[in-house]
Amino acid sequence: MGGCFSKPKPVEVKVELSLLEKEKEVDGLSPNGKASPFADCRPNGALGHGSDDDSAQLPLYHKPRDYVEASVCHVKDLENGQMREVDLGSGRALLIKEHGEFSALGHKCPHYGAPLVKGVLSKGHVRCPWHGACFNIATGDIEDFPGLDSLPTFQVRVEKDRVIIRANKQALQSQKRSKPMARCSAVINSSTGFSHVVIIGSGPAGLVCAETLRQEGFTDRIVMCTMDRHPPYDRPKLSKSLESTAEQLRLRSTDFLQDHDIELFTEKEAVAIDVKTRTVTFEDGLRMEYRKLFIATGSKPKPMNYKGKDVQNVFHLRTPEDANSIARLANNKNAVIVGTSFVGMEVAAALTDKAHSVSVIGIESVPFKKALGEKVGKAIMKLFEANRVKFYMLNEVSEMIGHHGQLKEVVLKSGKVLRADICVISAGSVPATDFLKQSSIHMDSRGFVTVNKVMQTNCDGVFAGGDVVVFPFPPRNNKKVNISHWQMAHVHGRVAALSMMGRATEIKTVPYFWSAMFGKTIRYAGYGDGFDDVIIQGDLDELRFVAFYTRSEEVVAVASMNYDPIVSRVAEVLGSGKTIKKRDVETGDISWLIDKGSQ
Repeated sequence: MGGCFSKPKPVEVKVELSLLEKEKEVDGLSPNGKASPFADCRPNGALGHGSDDDSAQLPLYHKPRDYVEASVCHVKDLENGQMREVDLGSGRALLIKEHGEFSALGHKCPHYGAPLVKGVLSKGHVRCPWHGACFNIATGDIEDFPGLDSLPTFQVRVEKDRVIIRANKQALQSQKRSKPMARCSAVINSSTGFSHVVIIGSGPAGLVCAETLRQEGFTDRIVMCTMDRHPPYDRPKLSKSLESTAEQLRLRSTDFLQDHDIELFTEKEAVAIDVKTRTVTFEDGLRMEYRKLFIATGSKPKPMNYKGKDVQNVFHLRTPEDANSIARLANNKNAVIVGTSFVGMEVAAALTDKAHSVSVIGIESVPFKKALGEKVGKAIMKLFEANRVKFYMLNEVSEMIGHHGQLKEVVLKSGKVLRADICVISAGSVPATDFLKQSSIHMDSRGFVTVNKVMQTNCDGVFAGGDVVVFPFPPRNNKKVNISHWQMAHVHGRVAALSMMGRATEIKTVPYFWSAMFGKTIRYAGYGDGFDDVIIQGDLDELRFVAFYTRSEEVVAVASMNYDPIVSRVAEVLGSGKTIKKRDVETGDISWLIDKGSQ
């Protein structure tokens, strides 16, 4: 793939060219003075002098027909702290009133399209009700993840007590925008074995790292290498939508990466790193020198011991091709899922309307017992059983038996024999760090790379993030933890990029993940590892509940089904540094929490 894809242009970011060499020390505060690591705020359209941010997100338009202007409500229709979705004729916008000032921005979360009016408004940002992404209401910039894009903002003014919004029609239709990015100003041949920044891995950590560097004005070469054959794609959807293609799951196109001078090397497996010579060696013999290195290789399936590993139609779900093959081969066949991880259970749910039978094998007494607790696990297990899924719990696989090489039976250690035409193994994962064993990069006994609070390893110029790391987690007194969430990987990529540029910023986020099965979604926020009690509010049998996970007398995490946006509200409270006590959620009345979250 080509090196830099455009001629260098005399841009205002030229002064940033040597930021990595200088390792500038920059105050961790964002430009508006707030201590948010993800806010890059600019003055915005407050009441009385609404600025139109369209020029920062779309091509400049000078023709009136490219804009729509509409009176959307009376000035007193919204109280402070309220949001309303309004129709401008050519599209809809989110109107917000906070501290007596109006703001207007895109009404859909750019991640999966959630209606932000149902989210949580607090302290200058709105949090998505589905997956917890946060957007600055003044600039539309994404401040916390998941997702890559920001929101468009629109001009607001008040005339004769009427609130009037002026918006670009294209922005109303797209409902998202990418932050402006610098271009590479160096003239580089793609065969040159040197890059100022080398990123190993094209998941969310690697991709956000690359985009953040460009957003922050970095103008030297960036090379992102991946074992995948595709440009970055939405991996969490693989297990939820087995028939989706790589094109449908795509996060960024090849053209997008080229336009922003992020070189992507596909089907490149790193096999060694020499930190003394600052060199990465790949399986095909390519050697690349770096000035800064970001390791974000993710995880790989945990090895399993069983007989018959040469039998065909046994899968680990890793790629779109794996997902497509599973969906095709399971049609009207007997499917067996080994493991009750979220991925395994999502695959089981996805196969119920395709396969003749679906069986799940798990080592715990109920699915998700360690993550969500026994009560929640039992409730979800009943949902699966009602959809014809059979469980074989407290069990493990002993042997895969094939006929002419094709899988026919799965034998359990209990002696039970299951008919099986296809098997999906989802029994946990381990960090993909084998290639680091001969380097001097420090790893713990489980193979996780250890990093500090700004995602730097023990080796100069080497950073790591995503599933491969253990990092200091402030809510647990900076205990080194591994949190393998899609959302957390985004955060790691952002923090690592800022660190590379000498703008060290610590992690400030609330872990957030979700899982979808049979059209129902589990949402989860916080870090519940080692919880000692679960307080349930709502109805588990009806799968409309909130589960608060506590350690000692403090709520450390929350999960819900059919109770939006409670998880995002709790994330907002925890993210503000406040503590929720166990006694506060035991009463059955959590209206105080809902009210607090909506201020």
